[in-house]
Amino acid sequence: MNGLTGEYSATLDEKGRISLPAKIKAAIDCASLVVTRGFDKCLWLFTPEEWEKISSSVMEKASPFNPRHRSVLRHLISPATEVEIDKSGRLSIAQTLREGAGLTKDCVLLGVDKYMELWDAESYEKYLEENSPSIDSAAEELGAIVF
Repeated sequence: MNGLTGEYSATLDEKGRISLPAKIKAAIDCASLVVTRGFDKCLWLFTPEEWEKISSSVMEKASPFNPRHRSVLRHLISPATEVEIDKSGRLSIAQTLREGAGLTKDCVLLGVDKYMELWDAESYEKYLEENSPSIDSAAEELGAIVF
């Protein structure tokens, strides 16, 4: 999934499935994705290989004896579920994950290079509005990036 970018409209059907856009289906080379809670009230989607990398990295750095680390583990690692992409290119999202992210019918799927984010469309618009003023300072924190 490396290099996957873009913002796509997606619809959550009555059975809790999202149809992956054709460009995303073409960009991922796997039969399943790992879905977990992200931050900012969205879901994160990874290929199984990419999930193995990130979950291993988190687990190596986290201590179950540290209360803050346990919170991250419970938020990110515990709800992670590998879900098969069906023959129609749909991904079934668990109800607890849908509810946690506030997903309704209209959703937005974002390609963020090595993973994707799944947002409720209204929540994503609200996020963009609320965070627009801080984007400049957040970009400054990245340091000098040369084009």
